[in-house]
Amino acid sequence: VFSPQPERVAIVTGGTDGIGYSTAKYLAKLGMHVIIAGNNDSKAQEAVRRIKEDTLNNQVEFLYCDLASMRSIREFVQTFRMKKLPLHVLVNNAGVMMVPQRTTEDGFEEHFGVNYLGHFLTNLLLDTLRESGAPGRSARVVTVSSATHYVGELNLDNLQSSTYYSAHAAYAQSKLALVLFTYHLQALLTAQGMPVTASVADPGVVDTDLYRYVFWGTRLVKKLLGWWVFKTPDEGAWTSVYAAVPPALEGLGGRYLYNEKETRSLEATYDPELQRQLWARSCQLTGIADVT
Repeated sequence: VFSPQPERVAIVTGGTDGIGYSTAKYLAKLGMHVIIAGNNDSKAQEAVRRIKEDTLNNQVEFLYCDLASMRSIREFVQTFRMKKLPLHVLVNNAGVMMVPQRTTEDGFEEHFGVNYLGHFLTNLLLDTLRESGAPGRSARVVTVSSATHYVGELNLDNLQSSTYYSAHAAYAQSKLALVLFTYHLQALLTAQGMPVTASVADPGVVDTDLYRYVFWGTRLVKKLLGWWVFKTPDEGAWTSVYAAVPPALEGLGGRYLYNEKETRSLEATYDPELQRQLWARSCQLTGIADVT
């Protein structure tokens, strides 16, 4: 469907299975140099082997990155920079869903820490993205959220879900935070004239291993009706690929994309003050300088 992209380099977080694997495979089919970022070495090596075999593209590799560790993310960025590669596409795809209450290496609630703050640290790659983009051929940041963000609430005084823990609420908040982050990031990119765009991809309801922690009744319904209700990972990945590749979206960022169409996200996500407050708090938590 899309023209070959042999000169472009992409990073896909969580590219070892599910939507991330399918996204990495699609991009590799287009000839991109694809780097899978993940925290399971054996799964990653198998994913790389299969993608190379399926696409006949040998420029597929794995770099270790544990989004539950700020230290690991910084090491990943440093390792990537040492390769002296450009970066044209960054797909923030990895995530956890409905996990029991627990914290990351840095003490953050796991949904907020992995799904959101881990990807907020992709700010560390902005310099490379800016240098790799060009007028008429922007670099692209694609962040995977979900329709769950529509029921999310952002409590800036309880981002760690410490006063009351609900796995569903924590997951929804993390997906809401990703949308707010993307819109504010796009505003910054535009203000600074960077040849980089940032958009949100909503894959829909996809049959992946993320559901392993949900209530048993939900898992039963998934098993019985999955063929009818759920998309396959390949189908779910298509929105991420659509956000990352076609010329039709050149220069168009700050969009919430679902089924190859721009869709309205939750009304609160368009509040610039809420975007700014979350950004400032995120900078404090991750130790990144606030440039707003």
